[in-house]
Amino acid sequence: MPELPEVETTVRGLARYLDGARIARVQQRRADLRRPFPDGLVQVLTGATVSGLGRRAKYGLVHLDRGQTMVFHLGMSGRWRIEPEDLGAHDHLVLETDAGHRLSLCDPRRFGSVDLVDSAELETWPRFAAMGPEPLGEALTAAHLKSALAGRSAAIKLMLLDQRIVAGLGNIYVCEGLFRAGIDPRKAAGRVSAAALARLVPAIREVLGEAIEAGGSTLRDYAQPDGQLGYFSKQFDVYDRTGQPCSACGAPVQRLVQGGRSTWFCARCQK
Repeated sequence: MPELPEVETTVRGLARYLDGARIARVQQRRADLRRPFPDGLVQVLTGATVSGLGRRAKYGLVHLDRGQTMVFHLGMSGRWRIEPEDLGAHDHLVLETDAGHRLSLCDPRRFGSVDLVDSAELETWPRFAAMGPEPLGEALTAAHLKSALAGRSAAIKLMLLDQRIVAGLGNIYVCEGLFRAGIDPRKAAGRVSAAALARLVPAIREVLGEAIEAGGSTLRDYAQPDGQLGYFSKQFDVYDRTGQPCSACGAPVQRLVQGGRSTWFCARCQK
């Protein structure tokens, strides 16, 4: 599933073609993805000018001058394609700008979604209302984590995947962030020390920043809007490296399952 860096990379790629552009034509080529497309989507988008783009957690935001925002989620296999030469069976929503650019939302497995939300109500939209702070924003601090995790017996890895604690963190970058901070993913969240949390916040930001610069991580389906692959997967310290030597100490990277998801870590480096 595309995670925060992949969505951020996607939004930045779309902004080069959509920011300030007028949407001249829209094709909705099926009725739904994971959920039905919003009623009136084509009418709202056609003729609208894009006033800006953004991201909240793993959702992309396309703000319109009509006071609404198109919110998209890429699901498991979705991506936007820029200037596709031919449209295929998996190109489900196509936007054409008055400058002649064509952008297509391609989602072979159709686990993604598109919504229309009043821009003034984005913060209270049900899918955003309960989310924690953005990991790249100033609101994510060691003090916030200490308060949010106080008394929690669940593993720190699982708590960091809880979008109510931190918005937008996914499995890849939690594994990598915990490794850089030297924190055992199995440790009870409420028992992680203030000093360790103080290491964790910059570690998460560092990992996410590097991943964004590398264009995200291509594991199976993901590609940037211009077709480029994401290369952060070449820099993984622990993720998907079972049995390979730890980049810091040389001990074999271990894998376990937590909450139905794989976790990779170094038992020697992470305490």
